[in-house]
Amino acid sequence: MSTRMRRRVLTTAATGFAVAVTLSACAPPSAAPAGEGAASGGPIQTTCGTEDVTLDAYVETGFPVFSDLATEFEKQFPNVTVNLREDQFAVITQNAPRVLVDSPPDIMRLPTIVDLVDSDLLYDLDPYAEAYGWDQWPSSQLEQLRVDENGQRGDGPLYGMGINYSVTGVFYNKTLAAQAGMTEPPATLAELDGYLQAAKDAGLTPVAQFNGGATGGLAFPLQALMASYGEPSKINDWIFLKDDATIDTPENLEAAEHLKGWIDAGYFAPDINSMDYSQMMSRFIGGESVFIFNGDWESGNLDAQMPDNVGFFLMPPVEAGGQVGAMSAPTTYGVSAYADEPDCAAFFFDWVATNETARTIAVESGGSHPMGPADAFMPEIAEGSVTAETLAAGADLSANNGSMDFIANATGSIYAKTLTPNLQELFAGKQTADGLLTKVQSDYLSQKKE
Repeated sequence: MSTRMRRRVLTTAATGFAVAVTLSACAPPSAAPAGEGAASGGPIQTTCGTEDVTLDAYVETGFPVFSDLATEFEKQFPNVTVNLREDQFAVITQNAPRVLVDSPPDIMRLPTIVDLVDSDLLYDLDPYAEAYGWDQWPSSQLEQLRVDENGQRGDGPLYGMGINYSVTGVFYNKTLAAQAGMTEPPATLAELDGYLQAAKDAGLTPVAQFNGGATGGLAFPLQALMASYGEPSKINDWIFLKDDATIDTPENLEAAEHLKGWIDAGYFAPDINSMDYSQMMSRFIGGESVFIFNGDWESGNLDAQMPDNVGFFLMPPVEAGGQVGAMSAPTTYGVSAYADEPDCAAFFFDWVATNETARTIAVESGGSHPMGPADAFMPEIAEGSVTAETLAAGADLSANNGSMDFIANATGSIYAKTLTPNLQELFAGKQTADGLLTKVQSDYLSQKKE
């Protein structure tokens, strides 16, 4: 394949000039070296312009925050139309490479980005980070979206952005939890174990956790337990593909055995291997489950659906006062290397992070903390709401350096091809805790070499 491509170099009022570098290549635009600008023709623009623009967005279904943001964006910038396409995350995960080439979106919800970067399918956003000042935000917001020349995350060019960053933990129905004797969040894993058993003894379903299809929801409690038993930083090393990193450690084995203990004790609904995400939420909202392991992206929804009856806590440590860790990462979006409107897409990302109305939508509709500067505007949140609890938990997590990316993001296929089927087998009694970790590590090493 022979294509003629142009690299774009940042143009600012201060420099007063633009440079276009013309390259001949056989790769898509983002294959050009990091630091020289993004792909496509001409200098980047830090607006959507004044002409009519259509932004094609391919996002995850079931979460209104992106649609709400898109509606407000169109209101503030009438020349822009956001063409929204939605799919289940499992579908996006499986089809991302093909979609990024065959029908390239300007904005796309992404699974792990390393394989997509390696295949030159994502736009290098570093010039926009410099232009908008994203590189002056707290580094932890964006480091998970940077990929270096060795395919390791944490450093290198920026290939993704978020509309917010999330924290995962445990939601609980306050009325049902009280029936199990729980009036405040547990301080240790042993206390949580006790409440799970008490809920079962009271004839309640302790946990309805999705684990069907291509996205195994038991990965949520598994990783949370890993952070209770071990160091979150080591889990991040594994997710970021650091040299010699392994998930098969004594601490993670304790975590996997703890999860298997919950399974054997009957704390999960018996049909979780056929339960999808929407069914889990429906049951929890309908009062059919005391707990679910999930993320703060549901906070706004739960405040609306179950006002004053939902609480949230991070997975407790083994010992009171011990290390607490949790998944806390940007809800990742990227721009196709073949996108028609990368400038407007970048402007949208910056608007989401800096506009007061947009940040309010991100909190009230998404339930999560917006991206952006540390001192950026934050809307007032109703005291006692679950949104207030999840935001506070996220702040505590950041202050204690316990944030982790999602273990499903380690490689492009580790979630659908390895974690999910093995977690389903673990629940069905066809896999052991030790066998799970051994298989995941073996497949991880194979996938790193692909």
